[in-house]
Amino acid sequence: MKAGQAVTVFGAYGHTGRFVVAELLERGFTPVLSGRDAEKLKDLAASWPGLDVRPATVGDPASLDHALAGAVAVVNCAGPFATTAAPVIEAALRAGIPYVDVAAEIEANLDTFTHFAGRAEAAGAVIVPAMAFYGGFGDLLVTAAMGEWTAADEVHIAYGLSGWHPTPGTREAGAVSRERRGGRRVRYTKGRLEYVQDTPPTLEWPFPDPTGPRAVIGEFSMADVVTVPSHFAVPEVRGYMTVEAAGELAAPDTPAPRAADERGRSEQTFVVDVVVRSGGAERRAVARGRDIYAVTAPLVVEALDRILTGRTRTTGVASAGEIFDAPDFLRALAPHISVELRG
Repeated sequence: MKAGQAVTVFGAYGHTGRFVVAELLERGFTPVLSGRDAEKLKDLAASWPGLDVRPATVGDPASLDHALAGAVAVVNCAGPFATTAAPVIEAALRAGIPYVDVAAEIEANLDTFTHFAGRAEAAGAVIVPAMAFYGGFGDLLVTAAMGEWTAADEVHIAYGLSGWHPTPGTREAGAVSRERRGGRRVRYTKGRLEYVQDTPPTLEWPFPDPTGPRAVIGEFSMADVVTVPSHFAVPEVRGYMTVEAAGELAAPDTPAPRAADERGRSEQTFVVDVVVRSGGAERRAVARGRDIYAVTAPLVVEALDRILTGRTRTTGVASAGEIFDAPDFLRALAPHISVELRG
């Protein structure tokens, strides 16, 4: 990586976008602040004097082209991604630069794989959707746990969040997803996505110590049901979420996250427990950290650094576990996340 390389952050003033901007600066990049709201961009720029501010909207391709001009990559932090992903990807393809986003919307990520895989591969472009806590991180953990396996019978990803204070962006993205699903929930079973109307099961998940067994919502699907099957032959990908966190997400009056340290992180902690099973054998990966929104920033910036320095395994539209060396990537996150592989 060359010091000072410009990276456009679309949605820079959002909750996650701010973490991404700060991480880019810490890693020696020069963020270009972009997004739809010129006033919010102006306010953000006051915190980081000297950074370039380039307002842009997804309905104005010329403004997106201006926002990406001279940048070596673009990070899309602006949801709902059902609206923003395609236009910003198109702008990245026109500019000939890599695209990374933090989309947790299942349908938006599926759209990216479906609509851009062929064009991106033909162009030798790199597009990495869901490079965030939900999607990319889970995919890296699954890939590391799988080791030399290229297929498995089952993948289980259990999220043990101490709580979940959703951002306005999370709520807006969730509303868009619910509308697209017609109020149904989604699960990945028998090798495909299914949309169902029933109530998800509740069960107990044996999180490792010190968390221990916790009640979880079963079939709580996140972007992992898109990223993992994109490069592994796995008929069952099942997600789980602690009951308390799922309840806070669903409650309309749960406040947004509040900063509790000098880095702006909230007090939220998490443990992610991944179990993969194949032919009676079982492997596991366990990760622990703090603040699911804040931890997305080192995930994104580490991904960018690897893309820009050629430490990738493929081109086109690819999930994190497919394009990067998963164990090595996870080791690089050590200051932010602890990871343990078992089995």
